[in-house]
Amino acid sequence: MVRAAHLPSADITALRENRHADHLHTAAHAASVAATHSAEHTSLIATKLATRLPQAVVALIIAAIVWAFGANSSNPHLAGRGKTGILVAAASGVVCGAAVALINFGWDLGQQI
Repeated sequence: MVRAAHLPSADITALRENRHADHLHTAAHAASVAATHSAEHTSLIATKLATRLPQAVVALIIAAIVWAFGANSSNPHLAGRGKTGILVAAASGVVCGAAVALINFGWDLGQQI
């Protein structure tokens, strides 16, 4: 690294301009990388969403069947497990549906740091 005290004033000005140009280039590069990562995140989430959302629906159906068997056989423990399963499956479906928004929120929050 060159010390500014040993350079003529014209060279110091040129150094400052280069730093400013490098900063602008870095900012433009970071913006293009962020756009690329956002597109990659969206496609990755869409791929996972295609498998996770149907799994949540299947879990919801299974939990409803468990709840029905528990209620029909007067088994409160089994009925309670079925109710819990329905709540968990519904929550996982909501999280899967909101995954794109949640990931983008986290990504934007990380870019501010």
